[in-house]
Amino acid sequence: MAASSREREASDGFSWRLATFYAAMFVFAGIVMPFFPVWLQAKGLDSRATGIVLAVPMLMRLVSVPLIARLADRWSAFRGALIAASVGSILAYVLLSQVSGFVPILLAVALASVATAPALPVTDAYALKGLGLRGRAYGPVRLWGSVAFVAANLGAGLVIDRIAPIDIVWLLVAALTMVAAVSLALRPLVAEVPAAEEPGLPKRKLLLSPGFWVIAAAASLIQASHAVYYGFSVLDWRAKGLDATSIGGLWGLAVVAEVVLFAVSTRLQTRVGPLGLVGFGACGAFLRWGVMSLDPPLALLPLLQLLHAFSFGATHLGSIQLLARIAPDRQFATAQGDFSTVLALVMAGGMALAGVLYADLGGRAYAAMALAAALGGGCVLLARRFVREQFP
Repeated sequence: MAASSREREASDGFSWRLATFYAAMFVFAGIVMPFFPVWLQAKGLDSRATGIVLAVPMLMRLVSVPLIARLADRWSAFRGALIAASVGSILAYVLLSQVSGFVPILLAVALASVATAPALPVTDAYALKGLGLRGRAYGPVRLWGSVAFVAANLGAGLVIDRIAPIDIVWLLVAALTMVAAVSLALRPLVAEVPAAEEPGLPKRKLLLSPGFWVIAAAASLIQASHAVYYGFSVLDWRAKGLDATSIGGLWGLAVVAEVVLFAVSTRLQTRVGPLGLVGFGACGAFLRWGVMSLDPPLALLPLLQLLHAFSFGATHLGSIQLLARIAPDRQFATAQGDFSTVLALVMAGGMALAGVLYADLGGRAYAAMALAAALGGGCVLLARRFVREQFP
Protein backbone atom coordinates (compact mmCIF):
# COMPACT_ATOMS: atom_id res chain seq x y z
CA MET A 1 0.00 0.00 0.00
CA ALA A 2 2.79 2.45 0.96
CA ALA A 3 4.76 1.60 -2.18
CA SER A 4 1.78 2.13 -4.48
CA SER A 5 1.01 5.43 -2.73
CA ARG A 6 4.57 6.63 -3.31
CA GLU A 7 4.44 5.57 -6.97
CA ARG A 8 1.17 7.45 -7.44
CA GLU A 9 2.62 10.57 -5.80
CA ALA A 10 5.83 10.33 -7.88
CA SER A 11 3.81 10.33 -11.10
CA ASP A 12 1.72 13.42 -10.31
CA GLY A 13 4.13 15.90 -11.89
CA PHE A 14 5.19 17.30 -8.51
CA SER A 15 8.90 17.50 -9.40
CA TRP A 16 8.62 19.32 -12.70
CA ARG A 17 5.95 21.68 -11.38
CA LEU A 18 8.19 22.48 -8.43
CA ALA A 19 11.21 22.92 -10.72
CA THR A 20 9.20 25.37 -12.83
CA PHE A 21 8.20 27.32 -9.72
CA TYR A 22 11.82 27.49 -8.55
CA ALA A 23 12.77 28.73 -12.02
CA ALA A 24 10.11 31.45 -11.97
CA MET A 25 11.15 32.60 -8.48
CA PHE A 26 14.78 32.80 -9.46
CA VAL A 27 14.02 34.76 -12.63
CA PHE A 28 12.72 37.42 -10.26
CA ALA A 29 15.76 37.01 -7.99
CA GLY A 30 18.11 37.19 -10.98
CA ILE A 31 16.75 40.63 -11.83
CA VAL A 32 16.14 42.14 -8.39
CA MET A 33 19.43 41.18 -6.73
CA PRO A 34 21.89 42.79 -9.17
CA PHE A 35 19.69 45.51 -10.68
CA PHE A 36 17.34 46.78 -7.96
CA PRO A 37 20.15 49.01 -6.58
CA VAL A 38 20.35 50.58 -10.05
CA TRP A 39 16.62 51.41 -9.86
CA LEU A 40 17.13 52.91 -6.39
CA GLN A 41 19.97 55.03 -7.74
CA ALA A 42 17.72 56.18 -10.60
CA LYS A 43 15.15 57.23 -7.97
CA GLY A 44 17.78 59.49 -6.40
CA LEU A 45 18.95 57.43 -3.41
CA ASP A 46 22.62 57.61 -2.40
CA SER A 47 24.76 54.70 -1.17
CA ARG A 48 23.79 55.05 2.49
CA ALA A 49 20.07 55.24 1.71
CA THR A 50 20.39 52.32 -0.70
CA GLY A 51 22.04 50.20 1.98
CA ILE A 52 19.20 50.94 4.41
CA VAL A 53 16.51 50.12 1.83
CA LEU A 54 18.26 46.87 0.89
CA ALA A 55 18.37 45.89 4.56
CA VAL A 56 14.60 46.26 4.98
CA PRO A 57 13.62 42.93 3.31
CA MET A 58 15.86 41.07 5.73
CA LEU A 59 14.30 42.85 8.72
CA MET A 60 10.75 42.23 7.50
CA ARG A 61 11.46 38.50 7.54
CA LEU A 62 11.43 38.79 11.32
CA VAL A 63 7.70 39.51 11.05
CA SER A 64 6.42 37.61 8.05
CA VAL A 65 8.53 34.45 7.81
CA PRO A 66 7.92 32.97 11.30
CA LEU A 67 4.20 33.78 11.07
CA ILE A 68 3.63 32.36 7.57
CA ALA A 69 5.83 29.32 8.23
CA ARG A 70 3.94 28.42 11.40
CA LEU A 71 0.58 28.85 9.69
CA ALA A 72 1.76 26.66 6.81
CA ASP A 73 2.79 23.94 9.28
CA ARG A 74 -0.35 24.22 11.40
CA TRP A 75 -2.74 23.96 8.45
CA SER A 76 -0.52 21.95 6.07
CA ALA A 77 -1.09 24.84 3.66
CA PHE A 78 2.30 25.13 1.95
CA ARG A 79 0.78 25.52 -1.53
CA GLY A 80 -1.83 28.05 -0.37
CA ALA A 81 0.82 30.15 1.37
CA LEU A 82 2.94 30.25 -1.79
CA ILE A 83 -0.01 31.30 -3.98
CA ALA A 84 -1.05 34.07 -1.57
CA ALA A 85 2.53 35.36 -1.28
CA SER A 86 2.95 35.39 -5.07
CA VAL A 87 -0.21 37.42 -5.70
CA GLY A 88 0.59 39.81 -2.85
CA SER A 89 4.06 40.41 -4.27
CA ILE A 90 2.65 41.65 -7.58
CA LEU A 91 0.39 44.17 -5.87
CA ALA A 92 3.21 45.39 -3.65
CA TYR A 93 5.64 46.01 -6.53
CA VAL A 94 3.00 47.84 -8.55
CA LEU A 95 2.62 50.14 -5.54
CA LEU A 96 6.41 50.51 -5.32
CA SER A 97 6.53 51.65 -8.94
CA GLN A 98 4.38 54.67 -8.05
CA VAL A 99 6.33 56.10 -5.11
CA SER A 100 9.34 58.42 -4.88
CA GLY A 101 11.59 59.68 -2.09
CA PHE A 102 13.51 57.78 0.58
CA VAL A 103 10.74 57.31 3.16
CA PRO A 104 7.95 56.29 0.71
CA ILE A 105 10.32 53.87 -1.06
CA LEU A 106 11.45 52.45 2.30
CA LEU A 107 7.83 51.85 3.38
CA ALA A 108 6.83 50.36 0.02
CA VAL A 109 9.82 47.99 0.03
CA ALA A 110 8.91 46.95 3.58
CA LEU A 111 5.36 46.14 2.47
CA ALA A 112 6.59 44.21 -0.58
CA SER A 113 8.97 42.25 1.63
CA VAL A 114 6.12 40.98 3.81
CA ALA A 115 4.89 39.08 0.73
CA THR A 116 8.21 38.10 -0.87
CA ALA A 117 10.24 37.15 2.23
CA PRO A 118 8.43 33.88 3.14
CA ALA A 119 8.57 32.50 -0.41
CA LEU A 120 11.96 30.77 -0.38
CA PRO A 121 11.91 29.16 3.09
CA VAL A 122 8.34 27.93 2.60
CA THR A 123 9.23 26.64 -0.87
CA ASP A 124 12.27 24.81 0.51
CA ALA A 125 10.13 23.23 3.23
CA TYR A 126 7.47 22.31 0.63
CA ALA A 127 10.20 20.85 -1.61
CA LEU A 128 12.00 18.83 1.07
CA LYS A 129 8.76 17.34 2.36
CA GLY A 130 7.10 16.75 -1.03
CA LEU A 131 10.18 15.31 -2.70
CA GLY A 132 10.84 13.11 0.31
CA LEU A 133 7.33 11.67 0.10
CA ARG A 134 7.99 10.85 -3.55
CA GLY A 135 11.49 9.46 -3.12
CA ARG A 136 13.07 12.28 -5.14
CA ALA A 137 16.24 14.28 -4.46
CA TYR A 138 16.27 18.03 -3.73
CA GLY A 139 19.36 18.98 -5.76
CA PRO A 140 18.21 18.12 -9.31
CA VAL A 141 15.00 20.10 -8.79
CA ARG A 142 16.67 23.10 -7.11
CA LEU A 143 19.16 23.24 -9.99
CA TRP A 144 16.51 24.80 -12.23
CA GLY A 145 16.26 27.79 -9.96
CA SER A 146 19.96 28.46 -10.40
CA VAL A 147 19.75 27.93 -14.17
CA ALA A 148 16.90 30.43 -14.33
CA PHE A 149 18.92 32.88 -12.24
CA VAL A 150 21.72 32.76 -14.81
CA ALA A 151 19.29 33.28 -17.68
CA ALA A 152 17.69 36.21 -15.87
CA ASN A 153 21.09 37.81 -15.19
CA LEU A 154 22.01 37.64 -18.87
CA GLY A 155 18.58 38.53 -20.22
CA ALA A 156 18.06 41.42 -17.83
CA GLY A 157 21.52 42.75 -18.60
CA LEU A 158 20.65 42.90 -22.30
CA VAL A 159 17.29 44.54 -21.66
CA ILE A 160 18.51 47.06 -19.08
CA ASP A 161 21.15 48.36 -21.50
CA ARG A 162 18.23 49.36 -23.74
CA ILE A 163 15.71 50.83 -21.31
CA ALA A 164 15.70 53.67 -18.80
CA PRO A 165 16.87 52.50 -15.33
CA ILE A 166 13.62 53.85 -13.88
CA ASP A 167 11.72 51.15 -15.82
CA ILE A 168 13.54 48.23 -14.15
CA VAL A 169 10.64 47.93 -11.69
CA TRP A 170 8.34 46.80 -14.53
CA LEU A 171 10.66 43.88 -15.29
CA LEU A 172 10.21 42.87 -11.66
CA VAL A 173 6.42 43.12 -11.90
CA ALA A 174 6.47 40.94 -15.03
CA ALA A 175 8.65 38.33 -13.30
CA LEU A 176 6.35 38.24 -10.26
CA THR A 177 3.34 37.78 -12.53
CA MET A 178 5.02 34.68 -13.92
CA VAL A 179 5.68 33.40 -10.39
CA ALA A 180 2.01 33.81 -9.47
CA ALA A 181 0.85 32.02 -12.63
CA VAL A 182 3.15 29.05 -12.02
CA SER A 183 2.19 28.83 -8.33
CA LEU A 184 -1.35 27.87 -9.34
CA ALA A 185 -0.01 24.65 -10.91
CA LEU A 186 1.74 23.42 -7.75
CA ARG A 187 0.49 20.14 -6.30
CA PRO A 188 -0.73 19.88 -2.69
CA LEU A 189 1.56 17.84 -0.46
CA VAL A 190 -1.27 15.95 1.19
CA ALA A 191 -4.90 16.65 1.98
CA GLU A 192 -5.15 20.24 3.18
CA VAL A 193 -5.95 19.50 6.84
CA PRO A 194 -4.28 20.65 10.07
CA ALA A 195 -1.17 18.65 10.97
CA ALA A 196 -1.75 16.25 13.84
CA GLU A 197 0.56 16.01 16.81
CA GLU A 198 2.20 12.62 17.30
CA PRO A 199 1.10 11.21 20.68
CA GLY A 200 3.80 10.38 23.17
CA LEU A 201 6.50 12.29 21.25
CA PRO A 202 7.95 15.33 23.04
CA LYS A 203 8.05 18.52 21.03
CA ARG A 204 11.67 19.47 20.43
CA LYS A 205 12.47 23.09 21.32
CA LEU A 206 14.43 23.99 18.25
CA LEU A 207 15.14 27.59 19.29
CA LEU A 208 16.56 26.38 22.61
CA SER A 209 19.06 24.09 20.90
CA PRO A 210 22.70 25.31 21.06
CA GLY A 211 23.34 23.26 17.93
CA PHE A 212 20.74 25.24 15.99
CA TRP A 213 22.24 28.55 17.02
CA VAL A 214 25.86 27.73 16.29
CA ILE A 215 24.96 26.31 12.86
CA ALA A 216 22.78 29.36 12.16
CA ALA A 217 25.63 31.66 13.23
CA ALA A 218 28.09 29.95 10.91
CA ALA A 219 25.79 30.03 7.89
CA SER A 220 24.50 33.55 8.51
CA LEU A 221 27.96 35.10 8.86
CA ILE A 222 29.14 33.45 5.64
CA GLN A 223 26.01 34.45 3.74
CA ALA A 224 26.09 37.99 5.17
CA SER A 225 29.65 38.34 3.87
CA HIS A 226 28.02 38.71 0.44
CA ALA A 227 26.44 42.05 1.45
CA VAL A 228 28.83 44.35 -0.45
CA TYR A 229 28.62 42.07 -3.49
CA TYR A 230 24.82 41.92 -3.48
CA GLY A 231 24.31 45.59 -2.76
CA PHE A 232 27.11 47.39 -4.57
CA SER A 233 29.04 45.19 -7.02
CA VAL A 234 26.89 46.36 -9.95
CA LEU A 235 27.39 50.02 -9.07
CA ASP A 236 31.12 49.44 -8.50
CA TRP A 237 31.60 47.60 -11.78
CA ARG A 238 29.55 50.15 -13.73
CA ALA A 239 31.77 52.89 -12.30
CA LYS A 240 34.81 50.93 -13.55
CA GLY A 241 33.45 50.84 -17.09
CA LEU A 242 31.60 47.51 -17.35
CA ASP A 243 28.25 47.57 -19.14
CA ALA A 244 25.11 45.80 -17.92
CA THR A 245 25.63 42.86 -20.28
CA SER A 246 29.12 42.18 -18.90
CA ILE A 247 27.88 42.54 -15.34
CA GLY A 248 25.01 40.17 -16.02
CA GLY A 249 27.56 37.73 -17.43
CA LEU A 250 29.68 37.92 -14.28
CA TRP A 251 26.67 37.29 -12.05
CA GLY A 252 25.61 34.46 -14.35
CA LEU A 253 29.07 32.89 -14.21
CA ALA A 254 28.87 32.80 -10.42
CA VAL A 255 25.62 30.89 -10.56
CA VAL A 256 26.92 28.50 -13.24
CA ALA A 257 29.64 27.57 -10.75
CA GLU A 258 26.91 27.10 -8.13
CA VAL A 259 24.98 24.79 -10.50
CA VAL A 260 28.08 22.64 -11.04
CA LEU A 261 28.50 22.33 -7.28
CA PHE A 262 24.85 21.30 -6.92
CA ALA A 263 25.40 18.63 -9.56
CA VAL A 264 28.33 17.04 -7.68
CA SER A 265 27.13 17.86 -4.17
CA THR A 266 25.98 14.34 -3.30
CA ARG A 267 29.43 12.92 -3.98
CA LEU A 268 31.16 15.81 -2.22
CA GLN A 269 28.88 15.60 0.81
CA THR A 270 29.62 11.88 1.12
CA ARG A 271 33.27 12.76 1.53
CA VAL A 272 33.10 15.81 3.81
CA GLY A 273 29.55 15.85 5.27
CA PRO A 274 27.15 18.81 5.36
CA LEU A 275 29.19 20.67 7.98
CA GLY A 276 32.26 20.23 5.78
CA LEU A 277 30.34 21.93 2.96
CA VAL A 278 29.69 24.93 5.21
CA GLY A 279 33.40 24.95 6.05
CA PHE A 280 34.25 25.05 2.34
CA GLY A 281 31.83 27.96 2.07
CA ALA A 282 33.71 29.90 4.75
CA CYS A 283 37.07 29.31 3.06
CA GLY A 284 35.75 30.26 -0.37
CA ALA A 285 34.15 33.45 0.94
CA PHE A 286 37.28 34.51 2.84
CA LEU A 287 39.44 34.08 -0.27
CA ARG A 288 36.92 35.72 -2.58
CA TRP A 289 36.34 38.88 -0.54
CA GLY A 290 39.94 39.17 0.57
CA VAL A 291 41.08 39.41 -3.05
CA MET A 292 38.18 41.72 -3.99
CA SER A 293 39.28 44.16 -1.27
CA LEU A 294 42.60 44.57 -3.08
CA ASP A 295 40.92 46.07 -6.19
CA PRO A 296 41.91 43.21 -8.52
CA PRO A 297 42.15 43.75 -12.29
CA LEU A 298 38.89 43.22 -14.18
CA ALA A 299 40.39 40.19 -15.92
CA LEU A 300 40.51 38.40 -12.56
CA LEU A 301 36.82 38.90 -11.80
CA PRO A 302 35.61 35.75 -13.66
CA LEU A 303 37.91 33.55 -11.54
CA LEU A 304 36.71 35.20 -8.34
CA GLN A 305 33.10 34.72 -9.41
CA LEU A 306 33.68 30.98 -9.64
CA LEU A 307 34.23 30.98 -5.86
CA HIS A 308 30.49 31.63 -5.53
CA ALA A 309 30.14 27.86 -5.81
CA PHE A 310 31.64 27.67 -2.31
CA SER A 311 30.82 31.02 -0.67
CA PHE A 312 27.11 30.64 -1.41
CA GLY A 313 26.44 27.19 -2.92
CA ALA A 314 28.30 24.99 -0.43
CA THR A 315 27.08 27.08 2.50
CA HIS A 316 23.46 26.80 1.36
CA LEU A 317 23.51 23.08 0.66
CA GLY A 318 25.38 22.20 3.83
CA SER A 319 23.14 24.28 6.09
CA ILE A 320 19.96 22.93 4.45
CA GLN A 321 21.10 19.36 5.10
CA LEU A 322 22.04 20.17 8.70
CA LEU A 323 18.64 21.78 9.21
CA ALA A 324 16.93 18.67 7.86
CA ARG A 325 18.68 16.66 10.58
CA ILE A 326 17.50 19.07 13.27
CA ALA A 327 13.87 19.63 12.29
CA PRO A 328 11.02 17.33 13.36
CA ASP A 329 8.75 16.41 10.46
CA ARG A 330 5.79 18.38 11.76
CA GLN A 331 7.95 21.53 12.04
CA PHE A 332 9.48 21.55 8.55
CA ALA A 333 8.30 25.02 7.55
CA THR A 334 8.80 26.40 11.06
CA ALA A 335 12.41 25.21 11.14
CA GLN A 336 13.12 26.59 7.68
CA GLY A 337 11.43 29.85 8.61
CA ASP A 338 13.31 30.29 11.88
CA PHE A 339 16.62 29.48 10.22
CA SER A 340 15.85 31.92 7.40
CA THR A 341 14.94 34.59 9.94
CA VAL A 342 18.31 34.30 11.67
CA LEU A 343 20.07 34.50 8.30
CA ALA A 344 18.00 37.54 7.34
CA LEU A 345 18.69 39.39 10.59
CA VAL A 346 22.45 39.00 10.21
CA MET A 347 22.24 39.87 6.50
CA ALA A 348 20.24 43.01 7.32
CA GLY A 349 22.99 44.21 9.61
CA GLY A 350 25.58 43.32 6.99
CA MET A 351 23.70 45.17 4.26
CA ALA A 352 23.26 48.33 6.32
CA LEU A 353 26.95 48.20 7.28
CA ALA A 354 27.89 47.60 3.65
CA GLY A 355 26.18 50.84 2.62
CA VAL A 356 28.22 52.84 5.11
CA LEU A 357 31.49 51.05 4.34
CA TYR A 358 31.07 51.30 0.56
CA ALA A 359 30.29 55.02 0.78
CA ASP A 360 33.50 55.60 2.76
CA LEU A 361 35.84 52.93 1.39
CA GLY A 362 34.55 51.83 -2.00
CA GLY A 363 35.83 48.37 -2.96
CA ARG A 364 37.99 48.12 0.15
CA ALA A 365 34.74 47.43 2.04
CA TYR A 366 35.15 43.81 0.90
CA ALA A 367 37.81 43.41 3.62
CA ALA A 368 35.05 43.56 6.25
CA MET A 369 33.22 40.84 4.34
CA ALA A 370 36.32 38.63 4.47
CA LEU A 371 36.40 39.12 8.24
CA ALA A 372 32.73 38.04 8.51
CA ALA A 373 33.53 34.88 6.52
CA ALA A 374 36.44 34.12 8.85
CA LEU A 375 34.14 34.45 11.88
CA GLY A 376 31.72 32.10 10.17
CA GLY A 377 34.53 29.61 9.71
CA GLY A 378 35.24 29.80 13.44
CA CYS A 379 31.60 28.95 14.14
CA VAL A 380 31.91 25.93 11.84
CA LEU A 381 34.73 24.61 14.02
CA LEU A 382 32.60 25.18 17.12
CA ALA A 383 29.59 23.50 15.48
CA ARG A 384 31.48 20.21 15.06
CA ARG A 385 31.04 19.39 18.73
CA PHE A 386 27.30 20.14 18.75
CA VAL A 387 26.68 18.14 15.57
CA ARG A 388 28.42 15.10 17.05
CA GLU A 389 26.77 15.38 20.46
CA GLN A 390 23.23 16.41 19.57
CA PHE A 391 22.65 15.08 16.08
CA PRO A 392 24.71 11.89 15.69
